[in-house]
Amino acid sequence: MPDRLPALFLSHGAPPLIDDTLWVAELQAWAGALPAPAAVLVVSAHWEAAPLTIGSTDPRTPLTYDFWGFPDRYYDVTYDAPGAPGLADAVAKLMPDSEPVHHDADRRLDHGAYVPLTVMYPDADVPVLQISLPTLDPGRLLHLGERLRPLRDEGVLIVGSGFTTHGLPFLDDPSPGAVPPGWSVEFDAWARERLAAGDLDALIDFRAAAPGMPYAHPTIEHFAPLFVALGASDDPGAPPKQVIDGYWMGLAKRSVEMG
Repeated sequence: MPDRLPALFLSHGAPPLIDDTLWVAELQAWAGALPAPAAVLVVSAHWEAAPLTIGSTDPRTPLTYDFWGFPDRYYDVTYDAPGAPGLADAVAKLMPDSEPVHHDADRRLDHGAYVPLTVMYPDADVPVLQISLPTLDPGRLLHLGERLRPLRDEGVLIVGSGFTTHGLPFLDDPSPGAVPPGWSVEFDAWARERLAAGDLDALIDFRAAAPGMPYAHPTIEHFAPLFVALGASDDPGAPPKQVIDGYWMGLAKRSVEMG
């Protein structure tokens, strides 16, 4: 029997986050402490599509380089992990008949998926599947996570990939070691406290309840994957393990593990 895997929320960052030696070391250590996954299922902030859409299961499909203005070396990255057609079928079967599922054979992993995976599983030997964010509504995403929860018993690592704060338009200093702005610090502290308290209601209501809004998330797609991971946990109201914290470009890197 495969090991039962947790669900994760990762603050994944733009491709240059791979140059942050601290983040790389922390993510490598985290992955090394987990049971070896049979497959990885990723929901990334960078793919919104309704209804739920399942990405390519063919490893020959190119990565989705969904970023602009970076040096060429970030576009030369490859990650030829095996496809996961069996996982794609399992995801589709877990969805209710009332909710259609689409397939996009031309869309493979975006940087929200492959950037952290190049650190966690650099040999690209674990099958990976990406599915879309079909909504940004926290309640509906919790339900999606609940439907995906049984996959953890099959050795599937469920990863919600976003960023705990993502107020890019409001950064005065975008350098990697920038002092985080007040809105980022305030939101991150609130998220740390609400996660530690298992305060699911407050997290769901983050747009109204959290300090630092709307600057921390002028659009909410980078916080939304948290709710898929929470829904996939054994108890969405239980405090998760908070594994990574700190800031990069002033944005909060807080990342958590749900058992």
